[in-house]
Amino acid sequence: MTTFITGGAGFLGSNFAHYISDIWEDVIILDKLTYAGDMDNLYPLKYPVKGVDISYEIRLEELFKQYKPKNIFHFAAETHVDNSIKNVAPFVDTNVIGTLNLLNLSVKYDVELFHHISTDEVYGSLNLTDPPFTEDSPYDPQNPYAASKASSDHFVMSYHNTYGLPIIITNCSNNYGPRQHLEKLIPKTINNILDRKKIPVYGKGENIRDWIYVEDHCAGLLGIHHAGDIGQKYNIGGECEMTNLNLIKLIIKLMNANENLIEFVVDRPGHDLRYGIDNAKIYKTISFQPEYNIEEGLKKTIAWYEKNRN
Repeated sequence: MTTFITGGAGFLGSNFAHYISDIWEDVIILDKLTYAGDMDNLYPLKYPVKGVDISYEIRLEELFKQYKPKNIFHFAAETHVDNSIKNVAPFVDTNVIGTLNLLNLSVKYDVELFHHISTDEVYGSLNLTDPPFTEDSPYDPQNPYAASKASSDHFVMSYHNTYGLPIIITNCSNNYGPRQHLEKLIPKTINNILDRKKIPVYGKGENIRDWIYVEDHCAGLLGIHHAGDIGQKYNIGGECEMTNLNLIKLIIKLMNANENLIEFVVDRPGHDLRYGIDNAKIYKTISFQPEYNIEEGLKKTIAWYEKNRN
């Protein structure tokens, strides 16, 4: 039974490929191999890698015809909010059109489970006193990236309701860990400390995110893939809300650096104040709880970046 992992050379997809490598053999990696998709992320795995842009349906269908996948883990996405503010088009092409192409082909070629990996950003922003997001929280995306992911979520669910495609959607909080591109907050902070460069912090650093170590996310994905209910959404959170400033200060402390590296910069447009995830549904379904606390996860992450510097 063949499984496609879209975006499998990127941060989340490659970590998931490593996570399942001891238990799943018949896996094909699909990736556009742009700046965020790196073949090195998959070393030393032996899974075949197919360079494909999911927004081009003709090439995508060739792969469906050849391999006839039964499972799809759909990670492929443009994900950097700052980039979406500068240029929306690639986010529509990949996150919306690419997802639609996969859905159409999944219906046509009788895919048995389409697992769509999404984000908590589709829910918008919480106030400081609001309860965390649940699966019933209304969608309220505040930036073009979040809007593109919200659109893809809706299309995935609509293909289940309209065409009977078996789907599961998971919405996860902010991931960190090995193999993440240096444009993201945690790897950028680690790399700047190693290079003794300033660490840019938006606004006053008061924005709050719920952080999850990527291996915990992978555990949740695999568990819900096996035991989740078709046609359902599941949130996956790290149960670790922190301000960006406190997160950066913790990394500085763990790396024995100095807080004078912090440099406050003008806040970005549409910067959501707070994200938080309620894990009650996924806990009830598969007893999911994050294994790594923030210090444990950061220590593993820092060690990986120190070892794998270019």
